[in-house]
Amino acid sequence: AGDGEKIVLQGGQLVVEQETAGRTHRAEFNREWVRVEPRHGDGSLIEVSCQGKSVQVGRHIRPELRPALAREIRLALRGC
Repeated sequence: AGDGEKIVLQGGQLVVEQETAGRTHRAEFNREWVRVEPRHGDGSLIEVSCQGKSVQVGRHIRPELRPALAREIRLALRGC
């Protein structure tokens, strides 16, 4: 019930924290090099990747809202 994701910009880093079944996984990506793309197409999970490291986000929102989430992340990374 406490499962969730948190995506935060902290200085030059994009930080993704995912909690599943009481366990937290944290991944940090260089803001300048991170890529944000759908995993397999519209409505699929969003892959955040950089320098050989990746994580999928968007599990807790409806598939039709995932493209909007990807756009929001990209805009935030650009500082818009």
